[in-house]
Amino acid sequence: MTKIADALAALRRRPGTLLSLASFVLPIVLWCLVSYAPFVWHPKMKVQAPGGVDYFQPGMLVDRADFQREFADMKAEGKPLPSGVPANPIYLPAPHEVAKALYTAFTTPPESKDAPWLHQSLWHSIQIIFWGFVISSIVGVPLGIFAGTFAALGRLSEPFIEFFRYLPAPAFGALAVAVLGIYDGPKVAIIVIGTFFQQVLIVANTTRKLEATLVEAGRTLGARGLRVITKVVLPGILPDLYRDQRILLGWAWTYLIVAELIGTSSGITFFITQQARYQHFENVYAAIVIIGVIGFGSDLLLERLGRRLFPWDRSGRKD
Repeated sequence: MTKIADALAALRRRPGTLLSLASFVLPIVLWCLVSYAPFVWHPKMKVQAPGGVDYFQPGMLVDRADFQREFADMKAEGKPLPSGVPANPIYLPAPHEVAKALYTAFTTPPESKDAPWLHQSLWHSIQIIFWGFVISSIVGVPLGIFAGTFAALGRLSEPFIEFFRYLPAPAFGALAVAVLGIYDGPKVAIIVIGTFFQQVLIVANTTRKLEATLVEAGRTLGARGLRVITKVVLPGILPDLYRDQRILLGWAWTYLIVAELIGTSSGITFFITQQARYQHFENVYAAIVIIGVIGFGSDLLLERLGRRLFPWDRSGRKD
């Protein structure tokens, strides 16, 4: 009976699994169509032979209209005709080029001798995210729980936090550099500013969703002050609080690129800007993909960990 139940459960989950895979496959298929099917877009022509056109070079990308005009001119003048194939702009590399770049970016030294390798840039960015989110959580989570538990504290703190959360975190970049210097301090500060105020409000809202009867029962049994927090509120909201932190961690990743542009360029942002400067856009796409893989992969790991930590919680399950 257990095997039959497991098989039925697997069948029920299969459509969801297929749809999850399709959410990744469909954009890749569209990308392949745009890259490999000349009739889909391909607004450029990649010169194979310049013919009689002086400024054409093999491998050069030119607008299709310019290529056709030069082709017609050479034909009218009786000169050698240029040849080329339809191509996309340089900023849209094909999937196979990005796939190759995903490998070579880790194995090929950077063009500038002083520039860090990709794995070094990634590790630096991960540290920025980690410390920014940890500092934000150390202050934001307790404040959110207290604001959600005690109405007076919530009314005292949340109006200002509501106001402050609408201020864009990058606007504090110059001030952060003036106070913390040009290295990692202001970058961490931007991550903190970008997540802290949202964190307080989200955690406070999660805390208020706890059934009031549980809090009242705890107080009836003699819990007061901090004991209400530690014995009733925190155990009651822990699964939801864990999910909130997963969401907020993703929020922290969205501030990474902006944060690393402040002060000295560093981390994965430095790698992306350097590769864009040399027009190695396949490496730019590869770096963006790596950021997504790390963020999405860490979220999946945290989700599985949450299932083990809170096996009784079913509210966040997808199956």
